[in-house]
Amino acid sequence: MDKVYYTILLVAGFVFCSSIPAIAVDLDKENRDPEYVQNIVNRSQKIVDELEISDPQTAETVRNILANRYFELNDIYEVRDRKVKEIKASGLEGEARDVALKAAENEKDAALYRSHFAFPARLSLYIDEGRIEKIKDGMTFGVVKVTYEATTDMIPSLTEEEKAQIYAWLIEAREFAMDAENSHKKHEAFGKYKGRINNYLSARGYDLVKEREGWYARIKERENK
Repeated sequence: MDKVYYTILLVAGFVFCSSIPAIAVDLDKENRDPEYVQNIVNRSQKIVDELEISDPQTAETVRNILANRYFELNDIYEVRDRKVKEIKASGLEGEARDVALKAAENEKDAALYRSHFAFPARLSLYIDEGRIEKIKDGMTFGVVKVTYEATTDMIPSLTEEEKAQIYAWLIEAREFAMDAENSHKKHEAFGKYKGRINNYLSARGYDLVKEREGWYARIKERENK
């Protein structure tokens, strides 16, 4: 009897919690340059428009969560930059200067790590995993899809295991790129993993120079058809 009673309580609690609507999220625009805010809102809106969210309030909330993430990243890097500037102006030299600069970088990395997982968690209150993935791709210029498709097109003989490994590394790279401070750093994050992928494929016996030459020839042939 007790088991049945507790089961009913658990189910009732789940239904009650599930029926509570998610709270709308405001745009964190206080004390920020209006032009900068508008630029971020526009960038975020373009990404959210691709999700085709039918409910306007949900779409606005998701856009605000995304824009707020951009604001948060900017704040983290501004703190780092300010500390670096202060260190360089302090007169510190040699090892002491290097240690101080490293500490500023470590503090930045710690702040990024603490906030990284909260972002998709907030989004999950409003949208499904598929849409969250699209937001991540939007923040990183769709590099995962472009790189994966280019690599598999360049080397048609890739095994399923190899394809899975390549895709997994690109997804991992995207997590770092999402937190990068600018587009150059985002591409740099992917660049490191592209190097890892190239080393992996070379170790598996692929001649990447020949594979690339053959790929270029096939592309030219397709264009001429």
